[in-house]
Amino acid sequence: MILDKINKPEDLKIIDKKLFEPLIEEIREKIIQTTAKNGGHLAPSLGVVELTIALHYTLNTPQDKIIWDVGHQAYAHKLITGRKEKFDKLRTLGGISGFPNRFESKYDAFGTGHSSTSISAALGMASARDLKGENYRVVAVIGDGALTGGLAYEGLNNAGHLKKNILVILNDNEMFISKKVGAMGEYLTRVLTFEPIYKIEEKVKNILKKHQPWGEEIIRFLRRAKTVLTPGMLFEEFGFDYYGPVDGHNLDGLIDILNKVKDMKGPVLLHVITKKGKGYKPAEHNPELFHGASPFDIESGKSIQKGSYKMKYQDVFEDTIVELAKKDKKIVAITAAMASGTGLSKFREQFPERFFDVGIAEQHALTFAAGLATEGFKPVCAIYSTFLQRAYDQIIHDIALQELPVILAIDRAGLVGEDGATHHGVFDLSYLAAVPNLVIAAPSDEKELRDMLYSSTIWNKPVAIRYPRGQVQGIEFKEEFNELKIGKGEIITDGSDITIMALGSMVYPAVRAARKLEKDGISAGVLNLRFAKPLDEELIINTAVSTKKVLIVEENVIIGGVGERILRILPEGINVKIMGIPDSFITFGKVKELKRKLNLTPEGIYKKAVELNNSKFKNQKAK
Repeated sequence: MILDKINKPEDLKIIDKKLFEPLIEEIREKIIQTTAKNGGHLAPSLGVVELTIALHYTLNTPQDKIIWDVGHQAYAHKLITGRKEKFDKLRTLGGISGFPNRFESKYDAFGTGHSSTSISAALGMASARDLKGENYRVVAVIGDGALTGGLAYEGLNNAGHLKKNILVILNDNEMFISKKVGAMGEYLTRVLTFEPIYKIEEKVKNILKKHQPWGEEIIRFLRRAKTVLTPGMLFEEFGFDYYGPVDGHNLDGLIDILNKVKDMKGPVLLHVITKKGKGYKPAEHNPELFHGASPFDIESGKSIQKGSYKMKYQDVFEDTIVELAKKDKKIVAITAAMASGTGLSKFREQFPERFFDVGIAEQHALTFAAGLATEGFKPVCAIYSTFLQRAYDQIIHDIALQELPVILAIDRAGLVGEDGATHHGVFDLSYLAAVPNLVIAAPSDEKELRDMLYSSTIWNKPVAIRYPRGQVQGIEFKEEFNELKIGKGEIITDGSDITIMALGSMVYPAVRAARKLEKDGISAGVLNLRFAKPLDEELIINTAVSTKKVLIVEENVIIGGVGERILRILPEGINVKIMGIPDSFITFGKVKELKRKLNLTPEGIYKKAVELNNSKFKNQKAK
């Protein structure tokens, strides 16, 4: 295999260029085989194989820096930068990350996982290069989807102002580009990147700059005239020289154009057209499904399910929000480019006029929701926990400060698995608890999720409901809704020796641990907190005083979490331990593996409860 000969990017420059086409096929096949087994971001990575090879062939990495925006398209990059032997362990515990990671490889110039950061990071590197008097190239590769994020435009704006030597590659894999427009783009690119023309253009600019003030006016006029005739008018207005669009699957063409633009002065944007899922028909036909794929059968492209399908929390959210919206026309739904991921596809189909996909723009999503709320609507913003933290300012100033009844449906709260540290939703209980006027709830099962969603539509308050990734508990319940009282918990079982206080996803593991403790002669009560804010202080204090020993369990970082807040209200003489996420970023792996490692399982809770029951020290926190 040709891929066996590629251990570092320099090896691309040694092999015969005739071997590039079969190498491309081998890389695609390796990516398909690995993601079919492990899951992962298949379609984005398949779309940039040629671009990845062209970049490493024309640049001198790792001295030259490549920053992959989001990073879910970096699998080919990993394969040719010395990680092909570990690639089978992609996204598995002890293996390699599914995203660029500075601690994993010197070729990963910047760690990513969230959208729209590449241009700002690249500009920072280019500025550092100039301050140090060094000479290397900086390239940001950003998808058209990431250009819906405001941070990308902040980076573009500042890059155009600073005029640093930086190359931004727009990887356009969503927009339809017709053959006619594409051909014209190729023609314009050939003209604009022809070296003598470029040099003449620079000479004309230098001459005109000497004639003030009218020289600058002519330059501005010529730039505007040029942008009207090219597809990149927006980027030219930002101060970039725009080239493209070019075919992102024509390797020879990519190498040619990159050799011409890589050393141009000032900020340059190269527009590259690629096809998401290139080389694998199921992914080409359904790129959204294969954007982040679970393990699948290669031949059919169908997801591999172990056993019968069990409903997930996002399914319950999806069915519930549709059910509520049928009865209440004031309910509207908002997503930040994650309609299917957050469970809003049915809502989009049934209520298209009340559904809003704002793109990868969480800040805008929340202020947009706040605007809707001022006019009497009930906006439900479904956003992953890890992405919600990008809109913290909007939660404080635009929603909570004005007491607007926006409902934050926080999906993927807690540990999420193979995507790792950039995607674990383990901070929301801490960063949201500091915000006044905000109700924070966490369901222990699917029935509570339904009741919390229903209740939040009638509370007329800012509400955050956080629920985990994964399967529901499978309990039986009646279909009608029950209004929950804000800040009221529930005693599930009474106990005389120890009280286990649990929130959300940790309630059922706590119940199972209590049953095991009971068999060992330890009477353990379980308190379902339900609310992280406001706390049911009376119930918490009464149960704590009755047993004098309290174990608090949450799937959130311990620092600033619900456990620390409970600790502050408990009277003296109560022996307390807190279980949760330690003060460190958690790696990637299956959720079950990570929970076992962190003792957030019935067995782990049982062991900690036994330790607490035998303990004579007071106010201790679990490590």
